[in-house]
Amino acid sequence: QVQLVESGGGLVQAGGSLRVSCAASGSISRINVWAWYRHAPGKQRELVAHITSGGLTDYPDSVKGRFTISRDNAKNTLYLQMNSLKAEETAVYYCAARASYWGQGTRVTVSS
Repeated sequence: QVQLVESGGGLVQAGGSLRVSCAASGSISRINVWAWYRHAPGKQRELVAHITSGGLTDYPDSVKGRFTISRDNAKNTLYLQMNSLKAEETAVYYCAARASYWGQGTRVTVSS
C-alpha cells in the first residue's frame, strides 16, 4: 500500500555531512507522521528524527542540532541531512511512514 525507497548512503569521514533521501509512493495521503531510524550491527534500532504533516519535528538528544528532517511534498520525498557525523553513527538508515511502512534502508559508513 505504501512503498518507500531510500538512497544517498555512502562513506563519509567523521565530522563530515551526508543527506539521505526516501522516495514514497502508494497510498500516502493519510500518513501524518514520517520518521528516520537507524540500525547498527549489535545495537537496537533507534529513532533519529520524525516529522508530522504539519511540519513539526523532533529529535533525540544524541542528534539534536546536527540532523535535520524535511519533506518535499511535491516530490513525495523525505530527507535527512546529517552534519558532524560520528564514527559510532555508522548504520543502515531507514525511513518509515507512521511506523507501519518501511523502506529497505541505505547504509551510511562513517570513517574515523
